[in-house]
Amino acid sequence: MTTAEFIREYRERDIRQLALQANRFPDVDMPYALDQIQGWQIARRKLPKWAACDGVIFPPHLSMEQCSSEPTAQYKLNLAMEWAERVGHAGRMTDLTGGFGVDFSFTSCAFTSATYVERSEQLCHIVEHNLPLLGLNNATVVCADAVEYLSTVEPQTMLFLDPARRDEHGAKTVMLADCTPDVVQLLPKLLEKSRFTMLKLSPMLDWHKAVDDLQGTVREVHIVSVGGECKELLLVLSTVVESELKVYCADLSTASAPSSLFVYTPGSSAIVANSKLKTQNSKFVHEPNASIMKAGCFDELAAAYGVSPVSRNSHLFLSDEPVEGFPGRSFVVERVTTMNKGELRKALAGIEKANIATRNFPLSVAELRKRLKIKDGGDVYIFATTTAEGEHLLLISRKYS
Repeated sequence: MTTAEFIREYRERDIRQLALQANRFPDVDMPYALDQIQGWQIARRKLPKWAACDGVIFPPHLSMEQCSSEPTAQYKLNLAMEWAERVGHAGRMTDLTGGFGVDFSFTSCAFTSATYVERSEQLCHIVEHNLPLLGLNNATVVCADAVEYLSTVEPQTMLFLDPARRDEHGAKTVMLADCTPDVVQLLPKLLEKSRFTMLKLSPMLDWHKAVDDLQGTVREVHIVSVGGECKELLLVLSTVVESELKVYCADLSTASAPSSLFVYTPGSSAIVANSKLKTQNSKFVHEPNASIMKAGCFDELAAAYGVSPVSRNSHLFLSDEPVEGFPGRSFVVERVTTMNKGELRKALAGIEKANIATRNFPLSVAELRKRLKIKDGGDVYIFATTTAEGEHLLLISRKYS
């Protein structure tokens, strides 16, 4: 059996079990085969179009885990197309930190020609092999250091960077200046060489600090979540376009469009926290999506949708009526109870299972679940929170369809 035949036949098997059976297949390059099987299994989840493409070569595990998913890559393509139209030019783009090439394979479609730059010779060979299989014939692969290449590149419509977010010891970094390459140091050259630059950053990074560090050149901040988990922070830089900073909070459910999108201009909106009476009597509770939680735009959200916060730090919102298009999840409040034992016993009667979340509450989910003696799961949702007056409440709810 050849290595290629082995990969095709066993690609749905557990790679740990396959590794233990390596002696049965002396003609198979087992380390390479296991990398390809593991890569295909990850791609089937993150990159189904790539997984369905015969002949695609996958890189080692770390590159596969760090690469974009199809929904987030498609989002960046849409963003690149919008900005190319905005600057009136869709000529050339260069990805200075190519990696496995997922983002490049998508964003390059917005331009007449595209260059992939990567210092890893192994990744360059893989991408050079994969691009034609994916139908990309407008691309050039260059094995080079991003900083060195940037100093020689001709002016581009778009430059794309995904700085490495680990230090020399492998620890994750959360500051822009600690990433490699150092975007702050490269800023003058990036602005000189492009009409706009797109930065892909860790969702853990403080976007307010990043905007400040980039000295007024950031035109848009995009906080992108998939299925309720914050995945990426995208910054668009330009001196060609002068505009007020806008923040886009997108929660993606498919590759084609966000299931929810909230756009705002950072500013102050004075929203007064709810009174105890309001909290006790509101009919709906709303939980913002992960992108909005990351953005911290709770005042702007409340003003835009006419909802009221339970308290300043609760990050839960209340309304008397359904809120159409709320960017997050909405629930019908069936009962509200304090932590009084008698009230709890009455309010929780008949509830054996529930999904519990704590927001600005003194107990963890595990501690609260133990105290309530309720199993996990079911269609009941309990939000444990603290009102503006400091009262601890449980909002017993069900999803609003």
